[in-house]
Amino acid sequence: MNDWPEGRTPDRRERYGRGSTSAEPEGARALPHVRRDAPPPQYRPPQGYDSRDQGYPGAQGQDGPGHDGYSAGQVYGPGNGGPAGSGGSASGGGRGPRAGAPDWRRRIKIGAIAFVVTLLAVSIGTYFWADGKMRREVDLSKVKDRPASGEGTNYLIVGSDSREGLSDQDKKDLHTGSADGKRTDSMMILHTGDNGTTMLSLPRDSYVTIPAFTGKQSGKQFPAATHKLNQAYADGGPELLAQTIEYNTGLRIDHYAEIGFGGFRNLVDALGGVEMCLDKPLKDKDSGADFEAGCQELDGAQSLAFVRQRHQEADQDLGRMRNQQKFLNTLAKQAASPATVLNPFRLYPVIGSGLDTLIVDKDMGLWDLTSMFWAMKGVTGGDGQQLTVPIANPSFPTRTDGVAVKWDTAKAKQLFDQLKKDQKVTAADK
Repeated sequence: MNDWPEGRTPDRRERYGRGSTSAEPEGARALPHVRRDAPPPQYRPPQGYDSRDQGYPGAQGQDGPGHDGYSAGQVYGPGNGGPAGSGGSASGGGRGPRAGAPDWRRRIKIGAIAFVVTLLAVSIGTYFWADGKMRREVDLSKVKDRPASGEGTNYLIVGSDSREGLSDQDKKDLHTGSADGKRTDSMMILHTGDNGTTMLSLPRDSYVTIPAFTGKQSGKQFPAATHKLNQAYADGGPELLAQTIEYNTGLRIDHYAEIGFGGFRNLVDALGGVEMCLDKPLKDKDSGADFEAGCQELDGAQSLAFVRQRHQEADQDLGRMRNQQKFLNTLAKQAASPATVLNPFRLYPVIGSGLDTLIVDKDMGLWDLTSMFWAMKGVTGGDGQQLTVPIANPSFPTRTDGVAVKWDTAKAKQLFDQLKKDQKVTAADK
């Protein structure tokens, strides 16, 4: 039996060498020629490649320079997972986006557009909602004998003792009484122009000339007469009050805004209260004010009592105006704070509470109201000044109206002229 594999014999072993067991070195032997076949079809380069530059087998069967028919390190096929020849550059140097990967640029762009559209829609909706709530009930076109318009804009801001919307229990809790009709508790002219903002308080007991007018209810003609300023509002409402102020100051009133007791209370409560810092204790049984010295947060009812009290002050009405200015400054600052403006759960109730009871003139737009509010906030931030009309006698005795406040005629005229010309105010007592 032959121990060699099939086809092998001792003679063939001698022919190819003796192996390591031979004492003589193995002689040189001829190796058979091995023919290398062409690469399989799946390894052929995609169309468009230049075999001479890339080292692939050429179209004429020639290998590229320095190659044995294969491209060293070249992976055939598209770089983006698509069909051959569909991705990357012609040189194979580019890579397209990975298949299935999210397109973040497109997503961010769509998200940004959606955010802007939503913000725009909410803003427009809020504008028309707020504009529709404004009570445009005062017609300044009915005011007679008006002075010429000056430089800048003049807003007449009025706090009335209107009990509108208050129940009997509310009137008792707020110490408002149950008097019929409406009177003015505070009056201010807010002037805005190129020389800053001026908030000018007019004492309600100012002794002024009320021009001739026709009674709303009776139709009776009343001649011009000298009375306290708040008498004009009681006799002829906002229009006669505006006419009286224009007659005595020479300033044309461009816009009118009025808020009553109920609206004032609701506005403060919607803000969550207003923090006030008092230098001394304050107590007034008529208004219901009873506060300790120091900083404290006042709710709507307490705030109303604070701005209405006057009996503790030696100068009464003038002292109350100082408290009112101080409170309005704090109110405007808090209402415009980021905690309110950026919080829709607080902002919308504040807007709704203010506009529900705010009475304005027929030409007042939401933009005008916003400008007025920001001007008030500017005064709070120091961009402007707060004044009281110059006073000659805070306890001027009258023949029919009791004790009144008499203006310093010369200084007051100079002040009003400066405001009308929108000049820097230098003629008022601060």
